[in-house]
Amino acid sequence: MGVLSDVKVLDLTRLLPGPYCTLIMADYGAEVIKIEEPGKGDYIRWRTPAIESIGARHLTVNRNKKSVELNLKTAEGQQIFKQLAAEADVIIESFRPGVMQRLGLSYEDIVQVNERIVYCSLTGYGQTGPYQHLPGHDINYIGYSGILGLIGEKDGKPIVPGVQIADIGGGSLMALAGICMALFHRDRTGKGQYIDVSMMDGAITWLYAAMSDYFASDTTPKRGTTRLDGQFAFYNVYETRDGKYITVGASELKFWKKMCELIGKEEWIPLHEGPTTVQEQLKQDLAKLFKTHDQQYWVDLLAREDTCVGPVHDIDEMFNDPHITAREMFTEMHHPIAGMIKQIGFPIKFSETPGEIYTHAPILGEHTTEILTNLGYSTEDMKHFRTAGVIGQTPVTEHAEP
Repeated sequence: MGVLSDVKVLDLTRLLPGPYCTLIMADYGAEVIKIEEPGKGDYIRWRTPAIESIGARHLTVNRNKKSVELNLKTAEGQQIFKQLAAEADVIIESFRPGVMQRLGLSYEDIVQVNERIVYCSLTGYGQTGPYQHLPGHDINYIGYSGILGLIGEKDGKPIVPGVQIADIGGGSLMALAGICMALFHRDRTGKGQYIDVSMMDGAITWLYAAMSDYFASDTTPKRGTTRLDGQFAFYNVYETRDGKYITVGASELKFWKKMCELIGKEEWIPLHEGPTTVQEQLKQDLAKLFKTHDQQYWVDLLAREDTCVGPVHDIDEMFNDPHITAREMFTEMHHPIAGMIKQIGFPIKFSETPGEIYTHAPILGEHTTEILTNLGYSTEDMKHFRTAGVIGQTPVTEHAEP
């Protein structure tokens, strides 16, 4: 029994931000039902790379969920959705503002059939403001938020990060926190509520350090010139002889002191927070020193000591790291089409209600018949719905990208 085992979620989201939020809920016991467009479904299903024609990202982010094909543009599809909503605890959607209102499935509509519903809209720019109807992706949200402007070297252009900061950190996790807080509030009051989550808003809250400096000095932080993004030698990345890299995060003097002692540079200890000219010289000297040996030499010398020094792993190195293996951050499961597939493990380690993989990422429409039968619809009803385009045909096992 997971910590969310009594929670039923209707998930109308696609791609990454919403599905990652509901993945965490599903991994910890929630019943998550993906409501998908008949014949197409979540775009992530068909994107490459793929395993046996199934998008690898779908296989990872949509495990432990059910799939129902339902055409919300039809009156009968809307009625079926309202029946599902009447029994649900959570609805999460990621359409542009106004879409759910036009479908007659807004929070105001759903609360008429379920006043306990927790209804979350997860969008790029939120439900209000001049940008609310703009399309966008992670790179746009971190661009507007100021995050992208801080990533990169001094006097260089902003660097596109290799992970989705706003999508996950500003969107998925903010939605998850909001939903769980709203469920807690409902348990105490009996009332659900509406949640407006903007990925841009969430990303802005990641700027606590930069904004605190800005509030204090009224000076705009520039990339490569602040304490934690390259200004100091003690918090930086250095190349090693074999073309790999080392991270140095010795921001506290005790860690810097220990590192300097181990590398035989005690004279650098008092330069820890020296002025800019000193830091520039220190960075050059450290860069030269780290290039005298391979990465593993420095890891063996420094990483197991109190230095805050470590390697920069690529994905394969991370996957095989013994500590990450010990933390059980990867596992395997069987999928009926893709076969045995690798999966990311559970980041939150509960003592009594641990995460669990219950079932594979669903085939498109795999649970339509089951869910509609539970609502009281007959075989003849479903035959009519298929003919009318309200639900999909039989579960799809092979599909070309729409």
